[in-house]
Amino acid sequence: MRFELQRVYHMPKELKPGVLYVSEEFETAAHLCPCGCGAKIRTPLGPTEWMFKDASSGPTLNPSIGNWQKACKSHYFIRQGEVIWAEEWTPEQITKGRRAEEMQRRAHYDLMYRQRSGILQRAWLLVKSLFVR
Repeated sequence: MRFELQRVYHMPKELKPGVLYVSEEFETAAHLCPCGCGAKIRTPLGPTEWMFKDASSGPTLNPSIGNWQKACKSHYFIRQGEVIWAEEWTPEQITKGRRAEEMQRRAHYDLMYRQRSGILQRAWLLVKSLFVR
């Protein structure tokens, strides 16, 4: 199966097979599961979620999509418009993968917080030094 890209502002209520809908404004993508079960798959886009690339050869979502909560339990990649099937994960692999994702999210946001608080802290000290002599 191949996916074609359709850029949208809002996601349509009815999704078509073989179409990857991407709303960059809302940082989300959606498509129907390529196994044919009809499940709507939504993937948030961003530095701690899925990354989206568009190329003339077709859209790419990275990392893989694991539909662990759906009846089909499909696991696949979308690379340059092509579906590349991957193995189904065991419950232990799913738990380990979710833990790893959570740790990556925490590390990302902790770094952002430290960088912001560093700038704010320096700004506060500068303002404070102007008034305290």
